[in-house]
Amino acid sequence: MRKLNSRYLILLLTIIMAGKTKAQDWANLNKYKNENMLVAPPASGEKRIVYFGDSITEGWGTVYPDFFIGKTYITRGIGGQTTPQMLLRFRADVIELKPKIVVILAGTNDIAGNTGPTTLEMILGNLVSTCELAKANGIKVILCSVLPAYDYPWKSGLEPADKIAALNKMIQKYAKANDIAYVDYFSAMVDDRKGLKSIYSQDGVHPNKEGYQVMGPIVEKTISHL
Repeated sequence: MRKLNSRYLILLLTIIMAGKTKAQDWANLNKYKNENMLVAPPASGEKRIVYFGDSITEGWGTVYPDFFIGKTYITRGIGGQTTPQMLLRFRADVIELKPKIVVILAGTNDIAGNTGPTTLEMILGNLVSTCELAKANGIKVILCSVLPAYDYPWKSGLEPADKIAALNKMIQKYAKANDIAYVDYFSAMVDDRKGLKSIYSQDGVHPNKEGYQVMGPIVEKTISHL
């Protein structure tokens, strides 16, 4: 048997351990662990708001950072995440930061099957659970519509447009029945194919600066009434 080179063996072990660590931190609780520890308790009268979601929320802070300057907003988005992953990290990345409001935008990665097969009912169930956790901790919720998408560039051919539209109706219905604020980005950004208008995105899924400039006033109008 050929003897393994020591450098190769070390590299192989490093790759294996990195894979195990990633698998163990399925919800990516480590991403914001250090930042969360540095977040001070809210000041008296502070209207702290956490934006909680996937890459669309995470990208907001990098593509259009001006939106967050001088405001009591905290972003806690993680690219690629699905609602079960977000549910697992909701306490660490939302509840423990003690916001007045959480803005939840999620579901498109579930439809894409990023963490396996799911149904619209399962997606809604996870969103309901996050809302219940928020309510139990005195946090007001803003549920957001999933942004339109005609196709997913990383998993083409799934035809998500109609599923997204159907999920949004379910989210809106739940929000109305439970006196939860609902923000409709979808109607302002959808094209005639039920996809995301090209002026608002380069890949048909993630907003560009122009897209976030549409989203900002929509959500802030709702925030002003809470």
